[in-house]
Amino acid sequence: MSSMLDQARSFLRGLQPRERLLVGAGAGIAFAMIVVLGVAQPLLRAQRNAVTRAEIAESEVEAVRALREQFDAVNGRLRAVEERILAAPQGEIFSTLEQLAAQSQVSVDSMEPRTAPASEDYRETKVQVSLKGQTLAQVVRYLHGVESAPQPLSIKSLRIRTRADKPELLDVTFTVSSFEPIES
Repeated sequence: MSSMLDQARSFLRGLQPRERLLVGAGAGIAFAMIVVLGVAQPLLRAQRNAVTRAEIAESEVEAVRALREQFDAVNGRLRAVEERILAAPQGEIFSTLEQLAAQSQVSVDSMEPRTAPASEDYRETKVQVSLKGQTLAQVVRYLHGVESAPQPLSIKSLRIRTRADKPELLDVTFTVSSFEPIES
């Protein structure tokens, strides 16, 4: 290594002052290029990447916050429903539906139990109710009674058809669910 350094020194001593200036300027430009290409550009690229990653992280944090707000809202609604189920009077869903039909002056054509998926905390009872030849006012009164009953009832599906022989009358089929806590 020292022999190479000695050769470079003897080479520079043999040059004219103007040639030494040119070699020095060339070496300075080469050194500047090495610094710019080898140090400055990678640092600038790393800084731009860091800014981009920070912006992405901020947007991900905002997305997580939005999801948390949605989760909290859904969880709050779930707690409200669970409290309603626990506080509501429990009873036989068939009896409740028959009483509501009598109050609404609706004649029920049929009520059939349906299978419901199992849950760890709540027992769901489903009943398919069929009404034939009812007026719109009767159907609305009955459905409103079901939705506002003290027992937690929920209408899961609803199908309404007009009758061919009397278009002012309706045939209605709907499924009602009732929930009761499973006592452990």
